[in-house]
Amino acid sequence: MKKAKRFFLLLGALCVIVLLYLLFWPVPISPQAWTPLPAPPLSGPYEQNSKLAGVERLVLVPSGEGFAPEDVALDAENRIYAGLDDGRIMRLQADGTRPEVFADTQGRPLGLIFDSAGNLIVADAIKGLLSIARDGSVTVLTTSADGVSFGCTNDLDVAADGTIYFTDASSKFPLSNFTADILEHGPNGRLLAYDPKSKSTRTILSHLSFANGVAVSPDQSFVLVVETGEYRVHRVWRKQGPPQLVAVQSPTWTGVLKYGQSEIFIDNLPGFPDGITSKGEAGFWLALVTPRDKTLDKLLPHPFLRKVVLRLPKFLQPAPKRYSFVLGLDQSGQVTENLQNGSPDCYAQIANAVERGGSLYFGSIGEATVGRYRLPAQP
Repeated sequence: MKKAKRFFLLLGALCVIVLLYLLFWPVPISPQAWTPLPAPPLSGPYEQNSKLAGVERLVLVPSGEGFAPEDVALDAENRIYAGLDDGRIMRLQADGTRPEVFADTQGRPLGLIFDSAGNLIVADAIKGLLSIARDGSVTVLTTSADGVSFGCTNDLDVAADGTIYFTDASSKFPLSNFTADILEHGPNGRLLAYDPKSKSTRTILSHLSFANGVAVSPDQSFVLVVETGEYRVHRVWRKQGPPQLVAVQSPTWTGVLKYGQSEIFIDNLPGFPDGITSKGEAGFWLALVTPRDKTLDKLLPHPFLRKVVLRLPKFLQPAPKRYSFVLGLDQSGQVTENLQNGSPDCYAQIANAVERGGSLYFGSIGEATVGRYRLPAQP
């Protein structure tokens, strides 16, 4: 009887300790209340389908020796490049064979894009904005802007004039703790621009909740930036100096551009938007790394509950689900293509989609390979 009583006393004390931990243990986030719009159903323009069932997996390294090639870049010879979580950037031949190490950033390469000189420009979550020459030598371009160091350099694109537009997902949390940034829902992200001539870096758009993918429009009139934390994409009209109205005629748009200002390009997406890339005059490819999480949406209006969630073990916290989801958007942000696959063996958690030669090349945070999907022939 005494043993049973002692057991229940210990169990009660343990429950009190766990409760106090969940309620009061210090956490690094300062959550801000935000009530998202109801998630759109997977119907209509987002109708569920299995179009991505035939994704081919291109092997970068032997199993277990590298993971999460988040982005893909192709050079003038159509060779395929992707960065791994151990810092290596791998290169495949155009047919997807003969993997080799192209470079090692000693960090975490995420966004990749080639500039006009053939240098591979890299957004490295740890090292900052990098340039890698043809021989694999690495040069650091910038690590801070306006007195604030980058915490998670994420994605990028290069404009025709050489300007490199890129994102710092969070100046507060590193990539290894991206869940904390999502749960905080703070304005920690920025869209930035690096001028290779003056070697200067400036902030284009700030106060973003996990700034992510970047794409410059084909006519160079605007740049798109993904705000993952708020399920949307912004459009920023390109021009230095104060905002001004200028009448413009381009192949894709005619009217008055609000140079220097931003607006919402597409909002209330059905998943977490990640990378975005231009596909020429036809528009853009937007990768949704995972569908919306109903539990997280319910937590976002309640800052205190999000602190409690961050104190839980990792396996009890919201996490990306295995799913394939890529959207095609036109120049005005309307959905034109809807590619999905929810099967257990899908090429999951697509972070970027790059079009070249009739195929889409996928980077992923949930796979160890690069995905390749043959687009249906267009009339």
